[in-house]
Amino acid sequence: MLIRFADCVFDREARTLTRAGQGVVLTPKAFELLAALVEERPRALSQSELRDRLWPRTHVAYSSLARLVSELRRATGDHRRDARIIRTVQRFGYSFAAAVVETGEIGRSSFLLQRGSTEIPLLEGANLIGRGPECRVRIDSERASRRHARITVEGDYATLEDLGSKNGTHLDGRRVSGAVPVGPGALIGVGQSTLVLRRSGGQGSTRSDTAARSKRPTS
Repeated sequence: MLIRFADCVFDREARTLTRAGQGVVLTPKAFELLAALVEERPRALSQSELRDRLWPRTHVAYSSLARLVSELRRATGDHRRDARIIRTVQRFGYSFAAAVVETGEIGRSSFLLQRGSTEIPLLEGANLIGRGPECRVRIDSERASRRHARITVEGDYATLEDLGSKNGTHLDGRRVSGAVPVGPGALIGVGQSTLVLRRSGGQGSTRSDTAARSKRPTS
């Protein structure tokens, strides 16, 4: 589910935030703070509850939370004196104050990429992989290029292409050259990360699907 507010779009599942159509970089703690405030809206969360969520069983300075709030306000175009998104509740904590529209993601395909326990839905068309904030699949590694690779989805077909990255993109252990077909179960290596292409909804993965894609008729 996408959360739209002001000129921003928040997708917790894909761990992305965009503003005016442009990707916004957030630190992991700032992202989790935004997620907590959005999920609990309009309830105000106390500073102690937020610190327990963000830094469980860890003592941190009181200023740590305030710095994250400032980071979120800069990222979303909010202002402390006229806060329309993140409201300060004096002597208590913070709440999410912006009007929200929840909507399914237009153009979501039947594929996703799995990275560890995280699943990132892919869209119909081009899906960028890399370090850049504009990437659908963010890889936070110095071995990944800003725009490292691209997966293009067309219905039941998907192709993988390296975008001239320094360290290359690998498919099932082999370096990719040009656009190659990929199917459920494919192992995609980017930087030091391994991504697994899967069907949405937990559909089974087979290497025969990959082989079938290579026989796709061309026009």
